[in-house]
Amino acid sequence: MYTKLHAVARQVGDIIVGKDQQIRLALTCLLAGGHLLVEDVPGVGKTTLAHALAISLGLRFNRIQFTSDLLPADVNGISIYEREKNGFVFHPGPIFTQVLLADEINRATPKTQSGLLEAMEERQVSADGVTRALPEPFFVIATQNPTHQIGTFPLPESQLDRFLMCLSLGYPDAAAERALLMGEDRRVLLKALQPAMAPAELAEAQQALWAVILPTQAQSNSELWSWTWADGAYRMQAFGPGAATADESNAVQLWSTVYLAVRPPLAAGTMSA
Repeated sequence: MYTKLHAVARQVGDIIVGKDQQIRLALTCLLAGGHLLVEDVPGVGKTTLAHALAISLGLRFNRIQFTSDLLPADVNGISIYEREKNGFVFHPGPIFTQVLLADEINRATPKTQSGLLEAMEERQVSADGVTRALPEPFFVIATQNPTHQIGTFPLPESQLDRFLMCLSLGYPDAAAERALLMGEDRRVLLKALQPAMAPAELAEAQQALWAVILPTQAQSNSELWSWTWADGAYRMQAFGPGAATADESNAVQLWSTVYLAVRPPLAAGTMSA
């Protein structure tokens, strides 16, 4: 699992140059079963990040460009009368996918934004009295323009609560900008990408994460934990008042399963938190 996660992070890093930390955080958000909000100015690679992640993980990808005239039915789907069947037939909207890019989500009205609430929380869509499950995994990457720009509708707290993380990509540094200018078009590189991790392996990693229980001592913040890279994985050891049990020491693989799992190994020494 660790090897595959490293491969996904490296592959996406070849497309989104100089943004290794943001890529690791996006993977962490996906593994934890959350949704990601990216707030930044246009043109820094938000859409490319979402597309590269979907391809590298072998997941279906859809993009919705949010505008002020977009309606909830345009996102979730609509029932249309078909004369041949003498009845209404539901046509699923673009939300029925595994990775959904909600591009410039705060350009849409609150009515349309609220259409995502049920899908993001319950992983389902209700229309015409019928509830339809969304594919698994279901991961929303929403981008929004800075709120001071004209034509934006700030996300309400109920919508912000659906996102596990909010991050910013920012402009590339000089070295990354030079690599982008001298390298191939990112759109050409995206077409050549191949999955580095199967959806079944991603589901297995997510299930392994949910089986992790944070020790009581760590929850009370009374311990100092140290991560050490060994045998292809991070190991954690507790220091401070009280001794951690063997079960607790084994259980505290939370960060090594998510964020630290996609970090490159440490050259030497330990990390403390």
